[in-house]
Amino acid sequence: MSRSARLVTALALNVALVAGQVVAGLVAHSTALEADAGHNLTDVAAIGISLWAVRWALRPRSEIRSYGNHRGTILAALGNAALLGVVTMAIVAEGIARLLHPGHVHAGLVVGVAAAAVVVNGAAALVVHESGRDLNIRSVVVHMVGDLGASLVVVAAGLVILLGGPGFDAADPAASLAVAAIILYEAVHIAKESADVLLESTPADVDLPALRAAITSTPGVAEVHDLHVWSLSSDYRALSAHLVLAGHPTLEQAQAVGNDVRSGISGPFEIAHSTFELECERCDDLLAAPCGVDGEQDGAGAHYDDDGHHGPALHRSGADSAGADDDGADRAERAEEAPVRGLGA
Repeated sequence: MSRSARLVTALALNVALVAGQVVAGLVAHSTALEADAGHNLTDVAAIGISLWAVRWALRPRSEIRSYGNHRGTILAALGNAALLGVVTMAIVAEGIARLLHPGHVHAGLVVGVAAAAVVVNGAAALVVHESGRDLNIRSVVVHMVGDLGASLVVVAAGLVILLGGPGFDAADPAASLAVAAIILYEAVHIAKESADVLLESTPADVDLPALRAAITSTPGVAEVHDLHVWSLSSDYRALSAHLVLAGHPTLEQAQAVGNDVRSGISGPFEIAHSTFELECERCDDLLAAPCGVDGEQDGAGAHYDDDGHHGPALHRSGADSAGADDDGADRAERAEEAPVRGLGA
């Protein structure tokens, strides 16, 4: 069954479950059941968002979105996390109100409906679950598993009221607060992982020292710097790096080395797209600071002057500013006369 078909199945199960829980919650006067219905309602929205994202990500890339639409699944996961946060606040508010003004709960109906919710949520989680680390699908599965746990909490609260009598009615809103805590944990976790992808952080399971070692162990590579690894989505990673090649290889030899590095890291580190800057010598930070992202500059106001001396940024005025254009022209001339040391791959 395709990913879209599995999401549609889970969506249908949750729509039916929410409708039943809302009706039963109103009849039983159970905030815990209503809270669980609210949680499942977020699942309906979450699955809908995820389904849209999965189909959007399959669209071909364009000149505007040259990497495709992979980030759509991450935006969906982040949207699901925000939705979870909103529902949490609503459940907490209702739970506190019921604790202050408790009412009688029809515990038998609560236990029956919550038990049915456990079965439905478990089935939905099994339908959607897949091996891999796709954050969009994981966010849906976490919703399902969280709902399963929340429904178990509601079952427990219903049994407490059923066995203890009306004096234990406070167990129902207390259970709703426990459900809210489960939802909040899910929301924070998903939001953090989504933010890491959107901020292009190094994937948590990528060992950068091991990656550097794998690159430099490739014959013909003397050094690697400006190494960056990030995720476009949970299962699509990209890499860029400057490779200093040993000796002075020809263009064909340099390209062969780049291909060897690419094939050597694509499998073990699951790198789907890699871009290399091939160099015969390490790029010169003193001239254009192309490697400044490595943190080799002392501060935002620091610069290297025309003689290569490091010092604070200076503002030219008067006679100094009059010669600024001439200095720029001189530097441009020197750049044109300098030998080309970099090869792109």
